[in-house]
Amino acid sequence: MATRDTDVIASGNSLHGIRIVLGVTGGIAAVETVKLARELRRHGAELIVIMTPSAQRIITPLAVRWASQADVITDWDGDLSALDEVDAVLVAPATRDVMASHLHGLQHGPLMMALSVARSRGTPIMMVPSMHEDLAKDPVTEDIVIELRNKGVAVEWGPNEEGKQKTPTPTAICATLGHLINQKKAKRRSIVITLGATSSPIDDIRHVQNMSSGATGWALADHLYRHGHDVTCVAGLTTSPSPGWLPLIIHTPTPGEMLKECKALSNDGIDAWIHAAAVLDYVVDSPAEGKIASQQGSLSLDLVESPKHIQELKDDCNGSVRIGFKLESGIKQKDLIYRAIAQIESSGMTAVIANRLEDLGDASKPRGYLVDSLGAHFVLQNSADLHEAIMTLVERGPGA
Repeated sequence: MATRDTDVIASGNSLHGIRIVLGVTGGIAAVETVKLARELRRHGAELIVIMTPSAQRIITPLAVRWASQADVITDWDGDLSALDEVDAVLVAPATRDVMASHLHGLQHGPLMMALSVARSRGTPIMMVPSMHEDLAKDPVTEDIVIELRNKGVAVEWGPNEEGKQKTPTPTAICATLGHLINQKKAKRRSIVITLGATSSPIDDIRHVQNMSSGATGWALADHLYRHGHDVTCVAGLTTSPSPGWLPLIIHTPTPGEMLKECKALSNDGIDAWIHAAAVLDYVVDSPAEGKIASQQGSLSLDLVESPKHIQELKDDCNGSVRIGFKLESGIKQKDLIYRAIAQIESSGMTAVIANRLEDLGDASKPRGYLVDSLGAHFVLQNSADLHEAIMTLVERGPGA
């Protein structure tokens, strides 16, 4: 828990123990450096900051030192020995001058030295440009960005707003940097996560739908992405916002569309499947065309059983890690575990996360129970436990 104004509360561990050079250049977006430095620290990063002279005219080294709790190098007389052991270089904001200077090997300051050292050692480099729209659209800028990317530099543009190419949010920068660094680790996997609710149309206006905000699936996807895994989300209907930095989200509002997309993805050599979606067990048999007139008295609907996705995908996902979710209500804990084991056996799952509806949202109750294929179950006290347990299973691989 934070006790001083310089402290931060941990939000994750994707950058735990990772030493990052944070380069700050003279774009007006340098005013965001305090927020960015603190966000990097929330995920465990250890920072070394280098500020160019033009950056120091926008934000003071004192403010950056407070936010980063690190040495701030402002000129050649700084302690450059810290550059010997770094895991990544992040330049945010990155002016076109700095990008072009790095491309052509110019050495006008400690930041350019740090970038050259990183290039020679194969250390990940990420640049986040910030500039006026006209400069961003200049063909020369485009050529510089293309060449940087060809040489392995990750260049991450933010939104175009108010005639300016702004930087992404500190949260987005931190997430993307975590993925860039961690994707080089061993046991990175390709993962499909289904999430959210599904619906079945009654007519062209109305539908029946089950309840799921998608929050659990989004949080899992974010955690795995930050740790370097290749994540694809197959998302039904959600009320919880998606992390804007996830690279691939396929929207499938109905059970049939979701199953079709999963079948197609199964041909891509997916290493792990996380079935977090709430798929309708029953769908409307014959939806009406147009809109059923209102105020016509009672309406009867014929509901038919919908295919069980985890069963339908059993053969398609053979040889992959498969993790399901089991939500029950009004039963004892031991019966919850028995039903999770039954799901594992019938659907060929690696493990199941079991919950009781009445326990959700109760801080005194566990977040859930991890039940494995041997019938053992483990208490997951909170969401962090859930994320780490699932990532461990994914990285172990099938049969481990």
